[in-house]
Amino acid sequence: MGYIKSAALEETGYVVLDRYNKEIDPKEWLDIEYVDWKSSGDTRFAPLASAFGDIECNGFWNHKPPRTDKDGVFIPSQVEKAPTLTARAQEPGANIGRCRVIELQPNSYADCLYNLHQDDNNRLNPDGTGWVVRGFFNLTDDTDSFFVLRENRTDPSVEYRIALPAGAQLIIDTQRLWHAATHLGTDPRYCLITSWESGPELDAYIEKYNGQKLVPNFEVDQEVLDAGQAEQTRRLAARAAALAARGQAEKLVMSEA
Repeated sequence: MGYIKSAALEETGYVVLDRYNKEIDPKEWLDIEYVDWKSSGDTRFAPLASAFGDIECNGFWNHKPPRTDKDGVFIPSQVEKAPTLTARAQEPGANIGRCRVIELQPNSYADCLYNLHQDDNNRLNPDGTGWVVRGFFNLTDDTDSFFVLRENRTDPSVEYRIALPAGAQLIIDTQRLWHAATHLGTDPRYCLITSWESGPELDAYIEKYNGQKLVPNFEVDQEVLDAGQAEQTRRLAARAAALAARGQAEKLVMSEA
């Protein structure tokens, strides 16, 4: 039967929506409670919705009973401090799984390439239902930072680089695309991440905000691109060699973050 997917994401795996242009009090992401939950890079997460409304970020399949990343429960103490962020996550009207704010410390393009990963969005997702994708709403004004998206982890020939000013809004099939953020600032980057179920509600939301399936790449000097690719190759080879020395082989697994 297959999954219900958004046609808007079929070609490139992502869309960029109109930029959000309203003011939000930074207290909405600074005053909520964070937990040490690691993704790519040096990160913390502050959940707004979780499996059972607790302040934790675990995949829903790791709870009892296990289930897919849908029907998240919003956390009253967090929602009270972040009403605008909650409203933005709920605006599409699509089923929500996990919803949280990520705090990412500064890193480099080479770090980003090494940290590229795919998300385990659809574990236990029943066939015939909506495919889970993620929305990324950048909260801080990170004008020198950018998202990196690739179809193939180590192949730079198809690399999308999306600018991350305040108000940038992306929807990405992060189980399909390898992704991570390059954050060149001096302060942490904050971004609202929401797991949404694909379907007519999300399609209407993408149409309402003029989703673009291809935007110009964020400009990066070719020397930086080449050096980053070389460093990714070096780090991956070093990790493979270290594992081989212990009689192990690298296992590619999707991120549960």
